[in-house]
Amino acid sequence: MQVQDLGKSMIEGHEVEGKRYVLPATQKPQMPSMPKMPKLPQMPKAPQMPKPPQSPQATAPPQPPQPTVTEVWTSVKLKTPVLTKVTSALGSQTTYCKPTSSEEPHPSTFEIPPGYKLKSS
Repeated sequence: MQVQDLGKSMIEGHEVEGKRYVLPATQKPQMPSMPKMPKLPQMPKAPQMPKPPQSPQATAPPQPPQPTVTEVWTSVKLKTPVLTKVTSALGSQTTYCKPTSSEEPHPSTFEIPPGYKLKSS
């Protein structure tokens, strides 16, 4: 695995540090081959149907395996990931966690609203 430092940046006013992790692609495992069977006498062949035309996708050469790349941007102050991007042969996914403030909330947040009444049942 390769790890690359992407340096520092800003996301919505929060300083973040980025790292990229590259996991090399692996080759698909090969199926073991079957042992050779002795030849049996052949029976007459039945007439064959013509083969349907193949789509271009079926004749395309196989693509080389693609590595998995993960990019993580972590808030310097909050020490939590803010943005994560993962790209692999299966597709890509982006996760964004909106950074919050680590400051104390304003005291008015906890005040009882004017006109609030408690009713007992």
